[in-house]
Parts: sequence; C-alpha cells; structure tokens
Amino acid sequence: MSAPAVAVRVPRGAYTNLILAALGFLLTAWAWGLISPLSAYYKSHLGLSSVQQSVLVAVPVLVGSLGRIPVGALTDVLGARRMLPAIAFLTIVPVLLLTVARDSYPAMLVVGFLLGIGGTPFAAAIPHGNGWFPPTKRGMALGVIGMGMGGTAIAALLTKPMREIGPNAQFYLCAAVLAVYGVVAWLVLRDPPGRTVPAEPFSRRFTDAARQPMTWPLSGLYAVTFGGYVSFAVYLVTYLQSQYGLEQGDASLKAAGFTLVAVLFRPPGGWLSDRVGAAKVLSVCLAVLAVMAAWQAFAPPLYPWATFTFLVMAAMLGAGAGAVFSLLAQVMPGPKVGAVTGIVGAVGGLGGFVPPLVMGAVYGATGSYTIGLLLLALVALGALAYTWSQRNRRPAVDASPAPPLPKTR
Repeated sequence: MSAPAVAVRVPRGAYTNLILAALGFLLTAWAWGLISPLSAYYKSHLGLSSVQQSVLVAVPVLVGSLGRIPVGALTDVLGARRMLPAIAFLTIVPVLLLTVARDSYPAMLVVGFLLGIGGTPFAAAIPHGNGWFPPTKRGMALGVIGMGMGGTAIAALLTKPMREIGPNAQFYLCAAVLAVYGVVAWLVLRDPPGRTVPAEPFSRRFTDAARQPMTWPLSGLYAVTFGGYVSFAVYLVTYLQSQYGLEQGDASLKAAGFTLVAVLFRPPGGWLSDRVGAAKVLSVCLAVLAVMAAWQAFAPPLYPWATFTFLVMAAMLGAGAGAVFSLLAQVMPGPKVGAVTGIVGAVGGLGGFVPPLVMGAVYGATGSYTIGLLLLALVALGALAYTWSQRNRRPAVDASPAPPLPKTR
C-alpha cells in the first residue's frame, strides 16, 4: 500500500502577511499610477505632443520596472518586513511633489522618475509570499499579491471625484494612506519562518539568477502578459480619448474597469496553473489575447464590441501573469526567488514601458492605432508558440520543505 499523503500546513500568520504584502503593493501602485489618468490634462496644460505625453506616462513604468532588480536583491538580505514599509514612506515624497510640479514638463518627468519607486514593491512582496506558503499553494498566494496592481485602478477611479474636491486632493489622500500603511506594516509584518539571508554578494546572486535556465523565458512571457496589462493600464485612457472621443472621466472609468478585471483574474490564473499546469493556462490566455488584439486593431464600435474585446484582453493578461509566476514559484528554489523575481519583474515592467511609446509614435505618424495593436497580436502569437512547445515539460519543482510552523507560547 502506498503511504497516505501528508497534508501540508500553512504557517500561522501566513494569510495576515499575505494580505499586508498585497495591500502594500496595491497602495504604492496607486501612487505609481497617478499620472496616467491625468495625461490628457498634462498634454493640454503643457502643450505636449503625443510622443511627449507617452514619455510622461511611461517614465514611472520604466523606473518601477528596473527598480525591481535592486529591490528584489535587497529583500533577499533585509526582508520584506523592512522593505515594504520603507518603500511606502519613500513613495510619499514624489506623491507630494505632484502638487507643485504640474506647470513644468521637466519637473513632471523628474516626479515621474521618482514615482517609479511605487512600482518596485512587487519584487519585495513576491518572495515574501513565496516564503510563507508551501509550493502547492504558491500560485494562489502570488496571484493575490499580483492583485496589488489594482492600485492603478484606484488612481483612475478617484481622479474625477477627487479633482472636484481640489486639484491636489487625490495626492494628499494617497500620501496620507501610504503613511498609515507604512506604520502598520512596520508594526505587524513578519518575515517568513526559516528565512535565510544569502551570504553571497549581490553581484554573484544576480549573475546566478540570470544564469538560471528559466529566468529569461519567464521574463519574456511576463513582458507579454504583465507588460501588456501595464501598457493598457497607463495608456488606455489616452487611447479611448483619441480613438473614440471619450471625455477624461468616462475614459478613466473604463480604464479602471479594465484594470479591475485583470486584477481579479490573476489569482484564478495562478490557482488553475497549480492544478492543470501553467503552460496550458498560459497558452490559452495568449491565444485569446492574439485574437482579441487583432480584432481591436480594426477599431470596432465601442459598444458592445470594443468594450467586450478589452475586458476579455484584461482577463487573459491577468490570468496569464498569474500563470507565469505560478511557474516561477515551481521552478525556482526559495533562496533565489527574490533575485529572479527582480529580473522577471523588471523585464515584465519594461514590457509595459515600450508599448505606450510605440502607440504614441504610431498614432502620431499615421493617426491610427492599427499597427500597434497588430504588433501586440504578433508578439502574443510568438509567446504562444514558445509556451505551447513547453506544455509537456515537467518543471523542476522546488522540493524545499514547507516553512516550519512558529512555536506557540
């Protein structure tokens, strides 16, 4: 007779720490996304071209993406218990600077650069959640953390009502909430039981992470899924205003709906990947994404076709991003997750930096978004071809034991 399966227990405090990590990413992502819903205002107020507007929107994405590499490495050493509240406090600075920088394009670029700090906690929250949960539950846990990207939806949803209160009302509110979170996180967050501090220097850990066989394929897949989500999250308001003539408030609400759908589908993407395989889930997501992007390239009517198309694309991007990190949690040993997450998260974020620039340049040159959306469809098909080729390959599952349960007094 075969030995009975041993139930894997989740350590005490795991869910509290998971929620706090996801909340930290959510609130800093709110700050990270403050410029995008106002991009049309800044374009008009500062007399910007389409390319300059795209650059203003994309700069926080670039910095937040590249910043995940050092944040992931620092998290390996210092732990998310220190990193998450520290990043929350640091993000307050550029949020408050938004109240005085709106009359200067160079000043706005500097503030956008600093706002990139708000996009980096992902690289701290992912290894934190990974350390608290056993391998069989990490897809779900990392999907919950990924829901933190819904912070960009908060920025979009609050833009219109908060501006009716005052032009800087949302900035002050965001700064206050970040301050409260920073204090709570500092007092309540705990590092995973059994967490070990790597003895190797950052350069060696980064090189080792970069040499892992799956690091760069995962990075490319995340650039398509998460990068696609980010690019729409920051550029969809501009697209809807230019393509369909929507007012800022209406476009912001629709962009927020896109973000919320993507966020809600991320945990199911990780959950399904734990059960049927990440490559299979991701293949379906990429196939549907390619079809929807090709269809939207021809600018169907906003109601109902374009609305339906963007909601389906949001679901596929969210679930696909969850599948990518479910796979990462399976194939990477625990001590390397922080460094690898930094690389994968950085490349994924860069996937969100490039499309807004391409879309702005294409629209400025042709007056149409057709070429940009067709390029998205082609990239999704390329990612699908690779993912489908890996569907039967069994990943080298992290065989490290589940973290020990904390002792009770």
